[in-house]
Amino acid sequence: MTTEYQNPKLRQRGRASVDFLAQMALASAPVRERVNKDMEIAQLSDDNLPDELDARYDAIDSALSGSNAYATQRLMGDWHGRAHGKIAIEAFEEIQPDLQPLIDAASEGSASLTLDPELEPPAYWTGVHFHRTAGGWDGHKHMGYVHGEIIHKKMVARFFPGGIFAQRQAIAEMAPKDSYARILDMGCSSGHFTTALENTYPDAQITGVDFSARMLEHAYRTANANGWNWDLYQRAAEDTGFEDSSFDLVASYIILHEMPAAAIREAFAEAFRVLEPGGDMIMSDVTRYADLDKLSEWKADRGAKFGGEPHWRESAGLDLAQVAAEAGFVDVEATGIYPHVVKGRKPE
Repeated sequence: MTTEYQNPKLRQRGRASVDFLAQMALASAPVRERVNKDMEIAQLSDDNLPDELDARYDAIDSALSGSNAYATQRLMGDWHGRAHGKIAIEAFEEIQPDLQPLIDAASEGSASLTLDPELEPPAYWTGVHFHRTAGGWDGHKHMGYVHGEIIHKKMVARFFPGGIFAQRQAIAEMAPKDSYARILDMGCSSGHFTTALENTYPDAQITGVDFSARMLEHAYRTANANGWNWDLYQRAAEDTGFEDSSFDLVASYIILHEMPAAAIREAFAEAFRVLEPGGDMIMSDVTRYADLDKLSEWKADRGAKFGGEPHWRESAGLDLAQVAAEAGFVDVEATGIYPHVVKGRKPE
C-alpha cells in the first residue's frame, strides 16, 4: 500500500498540467539570465545599492523599468504562484476515486493523531496562505496529500537544487548521536522530515506537532501506511504542552521562516524546556541575510515576498545561533547556507 498511497499516478490532464508547471520553472532559466544581464548593464552592485531593503526594491525596480525580461519574470512568477495550488488540487481530484480506498485504509494503524478543535492558532498563522497554496494549509480536505505528494514530489522536487528529500535526510543525519529514544519534530507538516528522522533513527519514538489539521492527517496516514507509530498533535511549536525533559532530540526542517521572530525565540525556548539534560537540538531554516550580498538578499526577499512568505524577512534576519544560546543551549554551532543549520545541547 505504501508505494501506491505515496506515489500517485496522475491522469493525463492532471499530469500534463503538473508537467507544464514544472517545465515552466525549468524553462525560465534564460529569462533569469537576461534579467541578470540587464542588472549588469544597469550597473547594480553592492557599491551603489541602498542598505535599506525597501529602498533597494525601489532602486532596482526603477533601474529595470525598461527590461522586458524583468517584466516577464514577474508575470511568470506571479502566475505560477497563483496557479500551482489550484492545478495540484485539480490533479488530485481526478484521481481521488482511485485513491480513496487507500486513504481509508491508511486512516487506521499504529500511529496516533490528536487534533484540537478548540485550538486558536496565532495571528501570524491564521488566514495566511503560505507558499500561496490555494486556501492555505487547510484550504482543501486533503491538502496534506495535495501538498505532500503532488506539489512537493511532482513539482518542487524536479527543480529544487540538491533535492528536497535528500536535504531532509542530510539534516536528520546531522544530529550528534547515532541513536535517540524520544524525538520531537517541530512543525512536522505532512511528514517529510519526520520520515527522514524515522529512516535515521528507526528505534526512536517520534512525536510531531503542527498547526495544520490537514497536514497532520496526511502525516498520520503516511505513518500508518508504513507501519510507523508516530504520535502527532495539533499544537504550536512554541507551546507544545509536553512535560519538561520529555525528549532527547528536538528537531525541525525549514519551518522557522513561517514564524515571526518572537515565535521563533519561543520555539527555541520550548525546545530547551522539553529536552532532557544532555539532549540535543537541531534546527534548520532558509539562508541568513547576513550571509548574502545586497543583490542576493533582494532576490531572496523578493521571491519570499511574492511567494507567500510574510515572515521570511524577519526570520532570515535572525542570528539563530544567538537565539539558541539565549535559550540556554551550549556547544552551539551554526553551519550551511541553504539549509542553514543550528545545533545545540541542553547542559547536564
